[in-house]
Formats: sequence, C-alpha cells, structure tokens
Amino acid sequence: MTTSKLLLPALLAATALALSGCSASSNGSAGGSGGSAGDLRIVATTTQVADLTRNVIGDAPGVTLTQLIQPNQSAHSYDPSAADLTALGRADVLVINGVGLEEWLTDAIDASGFHGVTIDSDAGITIAESGAGNDEAAHTADAAHDHAGGNPHIWTDVANAEAMTRTIAAGLEAASTADTDRAAAFTANAASYEGTLAALDSWIRANIDPVPAAERLLVSNHDAFGYFTTAYGITYVGSVIPSFDDNAEPSATEIDQLVTKIKATGVKAVFSEASISPKAADTIARQAGVTVYSGENALYGDSLGPAGSDGATYVASQLHNVRLILESWGVTPTAVPADLR
Repeated sequence: MTTSKLLLPALLAATALALSGCSASSNGSAGGSGGSAGDLRIVATTTQVADLTRNVIGDAPGVTLTQLIQPNQSAHSYDPSAADLTALGRADVLVINGVGLEEWLTDAIDASGFHGVTIDSDAGITIAESGAGNDEAAHTADAAHDHAGGNPHIWTDVANAEAMTRTIAAGLEAASTADTDRAAAFTANAASYEGTLAALDSWIRANIDPVPAAERLLVSNHDAFGYFTTAYGITYVGSVIPSFDDNAEPSATEIDQLVTKIKATGVKAVFSEASISPKAADTIARQAGVTVYSGENALYGDSLGPAGSDGATYVASQLHNVRLILESWGVTPTAVPADLR
C-alpha cells in the first residue's frame, strides 16, 4: 500500500486551529486541555474499531469517544477533516486497527500534534501475508507492528474481534490507573462483550458447519474476507477487485478470469460491499449468469453501516453477512439468539 497524503486544505485548517489553541495543548500533556479534570478522551479510527471500543467503554463516566471514519466510508480513501485533526490533537488515547490499514495515520498524527497513547488492536493477531483465501502465509503481529503487505481486515474473523477487544480493554485500563472504578468498568464491559462475541461465533459455526464444504463458496467485491473464510472453512473463489485496497480497479483480463472461475466452480452469487460501487460486481454477475447481492443486500466489509441499518454494529454486520451468504447457498439460517439481537 502507498501512503496517502492529507489534502492541503486540511493541513492548513489544522495549523490555524493549533494557532488558535484548539488543537493539542501547549503544555505537552497527553490529551490536551479544555475538558474536566480526569476525563479520558479517546479517538478510534475505523468503524469496527470504534464499535469494539464503544462496547469496552459502556457507560463508564468521564469518557468521550470520537470515531474518525464514518459509516459506509472506506478506510482506504479516508482523508481527515479539520475537525478530525482537532479531536485527534486533544485525545489521550488513539485506538487503531493496525496492519497498515490507516495509511494516512502518520500524516494525521503529525498534523494534529497528537501526543497520547496509541492502542494498536492488531497486537498478537496472526496476520495473513498474501491474498485472501484458506492457504495464506501468515505472521504474528509484533511490537513494531510493521505489516506492510499484510491483510488488514482482521476483524472479519470473530475470534480476532475478541482478541482486539481484549487489547483495547487492556490499553484503556492502563490509561485509567488513576481511576480504579473506570478501569474496573472497562474490564467488566470487555468480559461481557467477549461473551457476546463468543455467542456470535457459535451461531455462525452452527449454521455454516452443516453446509457441505464443496458448497461453501464466496465471491465478493475485494479481498476483505480472507480471515472470515479461513475461520469458517469457506472457499474464497475470488474478488471483483483483486486487491486489499477497495480503490483499485479490475482489468478486463481479471474480470474474464473471475467469470471463468465462477462458472467452473458453481458459485451462485457475487457480493458487492456497502462501501464500494456495485457496478463491477453487477457486470461480473451478469456475465457469469449468477445473482448479485448489492444495495441493502451488500456485505459490510471495510465499513459498518449507519445507525438503523443491518450493519450498524459489528455484531449486526456479521449476522447480516452470514445470513446473506447462507441464503446464496440455499440455506435458511437458524433463529438468532436473543442476546445477539
């Protein structure tokens, strides 16, 4: 991935805000000034990371959370606004996905003057090195978090989301050592949410495991589901955009190759994604003579959806995706447990 640069207007706006005292504090303390003593300001980058963080925070007092990337907005094309840079400059804690997903992060930190603590939620997770599929080379996230070229879509495996939740909770607990009640709330909230994620994983497996392996086939917009397919024994036949970056464009040759694969393997559907234009997926599905899932029936890949949508939360997005994938296989899913609704 190449590093994207902030747009000049945003940089100029951030500079003006800093000069007016609206960015990071001049006394060098993490999180800046202007809030109540003891408040904890948190900024989270992606929609998924923000949702995991929100569940760890719960109703803990004196905590604010700012989410940078908005629903149905791609992390690959995101460019921070002046308001985003201001929030980042004031933050005590920054929670990120890692694995190089936030290509713009270094520039944003430099422009905002952020001097707080960064929680890299990919810590300890086995990172897939190559394209999506069940045979990816992998490595484990190390202290340096240098994952150039790795698959950043770690959250699509629910077990990884559990690990990310634990990492976020540990980081927030460490940032709240002066407030033991708040730290205890983070611990309890994380434990409760991990239970919810474990129930989600069990529901997914209970529905996918009975499907014959030869019928567990998936084609999606881009290489966002490698961890998901590996975790649940699904064969990833291919992607409309053969890249981790959803801004890439497929060539005519790549389109022809995918159509051939779809026809040869018996794939019944092509899935678009909510944050990506469905045009290429529509074209491939039409050429291959299969169903296309788009619009409200698109998968939530790089981004969660807005409030009120089927993908408004991480859990809701996984339920939505799995229900549609099962439907494309001709399978009716079991009822969703009450604690996941």
